[in-house]
Amino acid sequence: MDKVKVLFLCTGNSARSQMAEAFLRKYGGDRYEALSAGLDPKGIHPLTMKVMAEIGIGLDSQTSKSLKQYLGKENIGHLITVCGHAEENCPYAFLRNAGDHIHWHFEDPAAAEGTEDQKLEKFRKVRDQIEKHIKKWLAS
Repeated sequence: MDKVKVLFLCTGNSARSQMAEAFLRKYGGDRYEALSAGLDPKGIHPLTMKVMAEIGIGLDSQTSKSLKQYLGKENIGHLITVCGHAEENCPYAFLRNAGDHIHWHFEDPAAAEGTEDQKLEKFRKVRDQIEKHIKKWLAS
């Protein structure tokens, strides 16, 4: 049986959606195919890689991708937007073609200011929030 595809969408596909993709692969990879994309992909943020590695999850197999890669090409069972900008700007036709549309709002850790330690704390906070959301969603 084919796995249900879940696409996590944010603006840059550099932090939040990448984390969500990795967590779904870890916790629900037997049932779901985890994907991520951005409206304007920027590459995976180095601090995203760092905070995920801290908990034993490597992102070496993931890349930053554009939503255009999936438009009209994939049957998405669940589309989960993880930022307000993506929620507001996702093409309506794509939303209509996704089986289920969910919005989870997380702060953008890539926008954090301050010292390296302060930025890392923001990335860790968002990482932990995303992990909890994934686990809760899988349990429901």
